[in-house]
Amino acid sequence: MPYPTDRKYTREHEWIQVNGTSATVGITDYAQESLGDIVFVELPKNGSELSAGKTFGTVESVKAVSDLYAPASGTVTDTNGELATSPEKVNKEAHSAWMVKITLKDPKELDGLLSAADYEKFVAEESGH
Repeated sequence: MPYPTDRKYTREHEWIQVNGTSATVGITDYAQESLGDIVFVELPKNGSELSAGKTFGTVESVKAVSDLYAPASGTVTDTNGELATSPEKVNKEAHSAWMVKITLKDPKELDGLLSAADYEKFVAEESGH
C-alpha cells in the first residue's frame, strides 16, 4: 500500500501530518494490519502535553494492546471522539482515522522522522519483504 507523502512517519508506525504549527497524528496502515481487529482506542484528554517518543495512549485489538508513541512534542487540542464508539474505523481507513490533533512545541523534532518512501523501506525490512 502506498503511504501518503504529505506526512512523516515513525519507526513505531505512527504518522503525523503538519499544517503550520498544528499537526494531526494517527497510526499507519501497516500498524492496523499488524494489530488485527481494533476493539478499543484510549486517547489523552484535550490539553494533555505529549513528549516526542513517549506514549500518549493505547490501541487494543483482539490480539494485543499496543502503546501509541508521540511523533512530536506538543499540546493536545482535539481527539477523535468517533474512535471511542467506532474503533474499527482505524482498520478501515488508517490514514484518515486520525487519533489526536496537537499544537507543536518544536517543529524541528519532525526532521528526525521518516518520509513516506523511507517508511515503506523500513516496513519492507521489518516484515521481511
